[in-house]
Amino acid sequence: MSDYNLQIAWSGKDALADSDPDKVVSGGDFNTEFLAVKTAVNSKADLANTSQVVTAATAAVGTNTNQLATTAFVQAATPSAATINNLVYPVGSVYVNATVATNPATLLGVGTWVAYGEGRVPVGKAGSGTFDTLGATGGAETHTLSEAEMPSHYHDSIHGHANGSSRPNSFTGISGNVGGSNFGGGTTDDAWGTSQTKTKGSGSAHNNLQPYIVVYMWKRTA
Repeated sequence: MSDYNLQIAWSGKDALADSDPDKVVSGGDFNTEFLAVKTAVNSKADLANTSQVVTAATAAVGTNTNQLATTAFVQAATPSAATINNLVYPVGSVYVNATVATNPATLLGVGTWVAYGEGRVPVGKAGSGTFDTLGATGGAETHTLSEAEMPSHYHDSIHGHANGSSRPNSFTGISGNVGGSNFGGGTTDDAWGTSQTKTKGSGSAHNNLQPYIVVYMWKRTA
């Protein structure tokens, strides 16, 4: 981009003597002058042409003025994707993706990442109690109840008596083995005493899972 400057000393010609050949305005003078005008005009930005290349001095990064920002200035002042990702995902960050299994080091271009929390659900750190230690693990997919974990309960049982007239009507004619106690049949029954009910249940472990959804989860280690 150049500025236009006069090429011919036009005003000086008036002071020259009529006999001086430089006082004569020639076609060459006009050609020289108009070529200079053409060069200057053609070097200016064309506002109607968005592809026009405009050059300017590049300011130092951090310049805060109304100076024209060149492409070089913008590129130097704009942080790279890696720089941004380093700020967003510092060491210790957890990255979660619901569909892509690619290591975040490839996706984000920064850091060292390892699979994290496989088969586990994260929980926020508490000030005290079970969840007060970072990285602590616990819980199980299934659990078998111990006797102490069962709700307090009881079962009704039937007791026999040698005297048929004193046993409950509903007890008449009961026979077979209940929990190991032989009640006989008809009119002969065991004496009053304790007995056990039949056992129920298998003692198998039960499902211990909260509602969940599976995702890819990574932790940045470096």
